[in-house]
This record gives sequence, structure tokens and C-alpha cells, in this order.
Amino acid sequence: MTNELMLRVARRVEEADGVCSFELVPQDSSALPAFAAGAHIDVHVAPGLIRQYSLSNDPAERNRYRIAVLREPSSRGGSAGMHDSVRSGDVLRVSAPRNHFPLVDAPRSLLLAGGIGVTPILAMARALHAQGRDFEMHYCGRSASRMAFLEELASAAFASSVVLHADDVPAQKFDAQRVLAHPAGHTHLYVCGPNGFMDHVLETARRLDWPETQLHREYFAGVATALATDGSFEVRVASTGLSCQVPAGKTVTEVLAAHGVEVPTSCEAGLCGTCLTRVLEGTPDHRDSFLTDAERAANDQFTPCCSRALSPLLVLDL
Repeated sequence: MTNELMLRVARRVEEADGVCSFELVPQDSSALPAFAAGAHIDVHVAPGLIRQYSLSNDPAERNRYRIAVLREPSSRGGSAGMHDSVRSGDVLRVSAPRNHFPLVDAPRSLLLAGGIGVTPILAMARALHAQGRDFEMHYCGRSASRMAFLEELASAAFASSVVLHADDVPAQKFDAQRVLAHPAGHTHLYVCGPNGFMDHVLETARRLDWPETQLHREYFAGVATALATDGSFEVRVASTGLSCQVPAGKTVTEVLAAHGVEVPTSCEAGLCGTCLTRVLEGTPDHRDSFLTDAERAANDQFTPCCSRALSPLLVLDL
């Protein structure tokens, strides 16, 4: 990882049931690299274990980064490691901020957060308010006890622009059809949260004729794949002519690494785009949550950490 930072955990806060926030600060008086709303950092949770967490604090701040982590029941080590092992005073190795979920210059923004998806959405709300831009934020959760940052939102200067939706309060239940009805011509929609929530929001928006160019999303969990039952295919490295067979149960990155070709990876779930690779020939079977629908349709790049092939051969620009 380039541009690494060694940051101290200044505070660890239990924000809600199963959600901890971690405030990361420099070990000296230096300013942190600037970030824009929607950015995330890569966190070395343990040796060989890297996870991406969105920054939830005010992008104007240069003295701290704040992340929040939901303990996942099916954790592959990331969320469990953060909850069980990271304490105030610990030093974590992280990347400089990267942003795959930026705000665009628009007259109005509609921000939709589901559960832990509130982290980048909260930073967006702060940025839009600071810029004097028109926006509305909807924050959805199963219950108030599982929704982080409620007190912070209630006291925020933009509190009047925030609508809470707790599933266990019938009057508050989120109605995507109502919220997304009559899309204004220049409103941009930003959504982040569990895959099911996001799919529901985006499918509703498309059904209501929202333009695809005005829909922005960031996934926190990869799309499930069935590697074990998939067929095999061939990948060829264009620069050397090396050809490798990718069998069922193996990823492209695993097979290439076994043949001495290292492709940089981070999330290994098609979320972050670190491993994004150009495809010169063949048709990828896209299984990521990073590329847009238009980028997938172009079939000129794919994420070898999780995606496969629809054609017998993929020629890669490596």
C-alpha cells in the first residue's frame, strides 16, 4: 500500500448495538491528508487483513479521521478484529483517503443511508451543508438502538434536513416509492448500506425513471459468488503470453499469483477497485460491486479478485 499512515486510536466509542466508531489521529502535530465526502481508508486490521472503512467526520477536519465498524455475524476477520482487538491508544496502519463515491456538483442531492451505510452519507451531509447546497438525508435502520450517530444528527446544524426511518416504528418505516417519487431533473441520488437495501432503492429509482447518470452507490459487502461450482476458463497475460487455466474454486488473482504474476488487491470482494485490470480480449463475468452498469457493459475491465469469464479466454493487459 502506498502513502501509508500510522495513526493512533484516540477514541473508541460504542455508537449503537454492534457499532463501534474509531477516531484516528496523527502521532505528532502534523495535518492529515485532506479528504472529500464519500472517501474511505484502507485499514490493516491484522497482518494480511485489510478492510475499507468510510470516513464519517467533517471533510474540513485535518486533525482526525473517524470510521465506524459494524460487527458482522459472518465476519471474515475484519469487523471482528476491529471490535475485539482495537483499543484506544493502539496504532493502526492505514492508507491515505481514496474516493470512489464522490459528490458531484448538482443543485440538489438526496442522501439515503441504510444501517452502517450512514458513515459516508453523514460526511456528505456535512459537506453539502457547509457548501450551502440543497439536500435531504434519509437514514434507515431496523431500530433506533442499532442506528449510530443519532445524537450527533439531532444536534447537527442540518438536523431539519434529516429524516429517520426505524423499521420497528410503523410511522417511520421507509417508503422508497414515496421518497423517490417525482424525481427532479437535477437531483442526484446517493445510497449506501446493505445490498438488499441498496438494490431496493436503485430498482425503485429506475422504475420511477431516474436517469442512471444521477444514481450513485457504494456497497459495503461483496456480491456472493459460487466459485466452487463455476466452470474453468483461460487467462492470458498480454505482455508475456503466459496462459493459465482458472479452475472452479479459484480466483484469477490466486491463479496468477501462483504463476508469479501479482495483481494488487485489498478487499478481495470486488468492492474497492484496487485490482481493476484492463481486458483486451474476451467477455468478463462481472461479480463486483465497484463498476457501474455502463462500465460493466463496456467489458474492457474487470476485478480479478472475484469476477470470472463468460468466454473461454480473457486476455489481460498485464
